[in-house]
Amino acid sequence: MRCQHYGWSVLVAAVLGGLVGVTTVAAVGEQFLPVLSTREGAVRSLQIPFADGYIAYLALLNARDGGVNGVPLVWEECETVWDVPRGVECYERLKAKGSTGATAFQPFSTPITYALTERATHDQIPLLTVGYGRTDATDGRVFPYVFNPPINYWSQSTAKIRFIGQRAGGMEQLKGRKIAHVYADSDYGRETLPILDAQATQYGFAVQHLAVKPPGLDQRATWLRVKVAQPDWVILRTNGLMTIAALKEAAQVGIPRDKIVGNWWSCSEQDTVPAEEAAHGYICATFHATGTHFPLIQEVLKYVYAGGKGPGPASDVGTAYWIRGMLSGFFVTEALRTAMRHFGNQPLTGAQVQWGLEHLHITAAYIKEIGAEGLIPSLTLSCRDHEGGGSVKFQQWDGKQWTVITDWIAPDQALVRPLVEAAAAKYAQDKGITPRDCP
Repeated sequence: MRCQHYGWSVLVAAVLGGLVGVTTVAAVGEQFLPVLSTREGAVRSLQIPFADGYIAYLALLNARDGGVNGVPLVWEECETVWDVPRGVECYERLKAKGSTGATAFQPFSTPITYALTERATHDQIPLLTVGYGRTDATDGRVFPYVFNPPINYWSQSTAKIRFIGQRAGGMEQLKGRKIAHVYADSDYGRETLPILDAQATQYGFAVQHLAVKPPGLDQRATWLRVKVAQPDWVILRTNGLMTIAALKEAAQVGIPRDKIVGNWWSCSEQDTVPAEEAAHGYICATFHATGTHFPLIQEVLKYVYAGGKGPGPASDVGTAYWIRGMLSGFFVTEALRTAMRHFGNQPLTGAQVQWGLEHLHITAAYIKEIGAEGLIPSLTLSCRDHEGGGSVKFQQWDGKQWTVITDWIAPDQALVRPLVEAAAAKYAQDKGITPRDCP
């Protein structure tokens, strides 16, 4: 297990010697944040910058502000290899650390999120799954301790179909079209099967689901099936090395990459650069901007990465997966900040942080104030809504960088929310749960 902690007791050593692993337990007066990281295995290319972005944001707050409202942040990494049993083991190992226990867990994995849902709810520790996880957790009445801001997988999927509809000349033009859906055969990959089927019925297009067994390094047969089907569009839902393999196989069989739309876990520089020419023209969804030009990210470079002290290479800063890790750190510490206004500037329990998440309101004015204008849209969470009503932009790889090709596209909440509530109600019935009353 790789461990990293920050607090006043180790901050000076970290500044002098860079980010180093230590094993001191969080002291009284410090806020403990566990880090379930994946630095080994087939998805390490996306998970390493994800964990580094998360840690870098916590380190920024310590170095610049002394933590959150004067409460230093400490953390410890536990290697999951993106494996469910290992993820559960890491959760059990870290959940009681610190004077108030774990603040919140960010599994950085949809399968691990599913495995931890009941445990975390029982232990009253929030699961914060930023742009991933289980979609039915959007309904906070059934899932009080699971959050998936700023937008869930089903909402993202409806935005993709709206994008394809725009390219076709209108949603009515989708009737009779063919879409191939190539996805990882896992909880993550299967998450959008129901919403794609619902949209196929709604708009009259045909969808062909093609599962790829992880790690998905040999996809020749799958893409030959795509070629035979001759779809109008391909929706790609892969991750890590599987994405690189998919793009290369698509190129080999002649599938135009500007007709492939990836979800945001198959859309980063770590996916496209290794795919080389095979990625040229590839289109992807995103719920945030990228780059280092934002004042907030410049502060991370100044306070954390200057002099080689960052958690990982500075070249990852501003890339898609690094940004998502940083945003995970942003959301959890903003929940802490919100909760401290109610409970006081002191280390908080998981239950208190849950309250902070359900009262989280990030305005456009605040985003501008902290130097992140244009990075993310505004966000509001509540007891009933654990998603926050985010939107999606689409970007295209030009061989060297991502170019944004749309404005924000709103998801189809009229379709998504009833399906979310139905799925959550079924979960509650199966588990014998009485949903909470929300204002």
